[in-house]
Amino acid sequence: MDPDQYCQDKASASGSSFYYSFMFLPKDKRRAITALYAFCREVDDVVDECSDANVARTTLSWWRTQVAAIYGGKPQHPVAQALVPVVQQFHLTQEHLLEIIDGMEMDLEQARYPDFKSLQLYCYRVASVVGLLAAEIFGYTDRKTQKYAHDLGIAFQLTNIIRDVGEDARRNRIYLPMDELAKFGVTAADILNSKETENFQKLMAFQIERAQRYYQQALGYLPAVDRKAQRTGLIMAAIYQATLKEVVASGCHVLKERVSLTPRYKLWLAFKAWLKN
Repeated sequence: MDPDQYCQDKASASGSSFYYSFMFLPKDKRRAITALYAFCREVDDVVDECSDANVARTTLSWWRTQVAAIYGGKPQHPVAQALVPVVQQFHLTQEHLLEIIDGMEMDLEQARYPDFKSLQLYCYRVASVVGLLAAEIFGYTDRKTQKYAHDLGIAFQLTNIIRDVGEDARRNRIYLPMDELAKFGVTAADILNSKETENFQKLMAFQIERAQRYYQQALGYLPAVDRKAQRTGLIMAAIYQATLKEVVASGCHVLKERVSLTPRYKLWLAFKAWLKN
């Protein structure tokens, strides 16, 4: 299969909010961000879909060889092949692609995070790094845009964590910092057993407030001169913020249900954000 078509199929099949934001990009940037997104999906699927941790580690190790081949060899995987011209055109660094794999590997090594500082490293690797690479593809002139991309990535990942508390718990994963659970009188057993209490609601209100703060910080960093170039990121922000609002509006029953926006609503949000910015 043609590498670009493989990436397109991978992105469209996911139904992700990211896919809807790509639709308004020029062809070369759309192809580039789709290849980057497909790479993230491939390495994330290794962890999420492989029941044997040792097999997953081996597969991620193989992906490291593919990343090396992107920068000086002949990669085998169609996603890696699609990334070859992308990393050259947009000057994407090998270190950043490897950091994304490092983040995915963290899911194999730990299922709990003692505090927010340790969670931040995970969020940086799996989300902020992607944001920094995406900012390179979209283009910018002011270095403050990198701060915007970094914090927006954190905001996105915190939104994912909030939305997926119950789903993650069913995989024996808790991304909410353990010291914050203790602060609000919530135990790991409460999370794993889907026990929704008043304390749990207070804990989630705290998490939601922090995610909202990261959105505010990120958008505050974005210089006016780069706003048009970064419209795709702003579309993603609109969709993710709408998801967070929906979690709040639904009563934050994230232990037993997963909030999702309809494709039509995502498309409407994307179009609205594109016109606005």
